[in-house]
Amino acid sequence: MSSKIPSEVSGFLYTSETLLTIDEFSRVCAVERRQIIELVEEGVLVPVGSQVAEWRLPGDSLRRAQTAVRLQRDLGINLAGVALALELMDELERLRSLFGTHPFGRA
Repeated sequence: MSSKIPSEVSGFLYTSETLLTIDEFSRVCAVERRQIIELVEEGVLVPVGSQVAEWRLPGDSLRRAQTAVRLQRDLGINLAGVALALELMDELERLRSLFGTHPFGRA
């Protein structure tokens, strides 16, 4: 869900211009640092920087990370399944933006 819509989390507005360290990002998502690293390794999140210590994650990807965490926690979906689910959700969002609320043009 690489949305252009800013994310609001805990009263703060995070945009694509807001870059968070991995520790800040994991703190806002209320998950361990390792879980954010795993999401990056699976391709769910895309950081700026090549080394973990240098990573900066865009604030607008917080919603995507929180959705991934909920899919894992609440539904027990593994990382590969989370990546696929998010990819399908992105595609559905893209289709809705092209065709309106229903992907096949119906009301």
